[in-house]
Amino acid sequence: MKLKLVSPRTGALWVKLGIQTFGKQPLALMGLFFMFMALMSVVSMVPMIGLPIAMTVLPACTLGLMAATLEATQGKFPMPLILLSGFRAGPAKTRAMLVLGGLYAAGFMCAMGISYLVDGGGFAGMYLGGHMPNKDLLESSAFMAAMWTFIGLHLPLSLMFWHAPALVYWQGVPPLKSMFFSIVACFRNFWALTVFALVWMGVMVGMVLGITALSSLLGNPELAGTLLFPGLMLVAAMFFNSLYFTYRDSFETPVDSASKN
Repeated sequence: MKLKLVSPRTGALWVKLGIQTFGKQPLALMGLFFMFMALMSVVSMVPMIGLPIAMTVLPACTLGLMAATLEATQGKFPMPLILLSGFRAGPAKTRAMLVLGGLYAAGFMCAMGISYLVDGGGFAGMYLGGHMPNKDLLESSAFMAAMWTFIGLHLPLSLMFWHAPALVYWQGVPPLKSMFFSIVACFRNFWALTVFALVWMGVMVGMVLGITALSSLLGNPELAGTLLFPGLMLVAAMFFNSLYFTYRDSFETPVDSASKN
């Protein structure tokens, strides 16, 4: 396995491929994304242990969405069980995926715990419990410090796990090595991932502005509130479709190596 370097404009291509792939199997991929979101939400609601369990299975479920993207590119209809691909590839890979998930859960909980210490739990309560913060809380320096502390700690964690589930599943890389290769690949292709993030932010902003403009033209302000959530979920589903392409183009797979010989 070798890292591959790509040009910055590849980031925009990844976005394009994610949207195009979604268009090939929109019902299946949207349905899988909602199943993914529902699973995370239901598990998280279990008192005390729900959040750690949800964070533990998150890498495997993200891998499931990537596997669904691969099937869609091959003209196949991804079935619901594909979400559990990470746990259906044999005992060795199941253990590796659980170890990976446990490491992610530990990192996430540590980052959230440190943010809790910064402001006494104001940011953590909003992030985890969905509590709407009041104006005073939002304007407090402690809340802002906690938010940026969490972001600063969670960003490198996200990069370590960006490609890790795919490396464990498709290339049999051990969990710790997959995390190392993931963050190295992200830094080596930093500008492509930066373009990738900026284009997706542009797509999301464009979606919001388009819905707002449509509701204004129709003279129905309530329409924006009705369409905004499904519109953002649509963008989020396509974003997860595009993750597979960031992995595919960042690593040389055994198939790539064989084709060169």
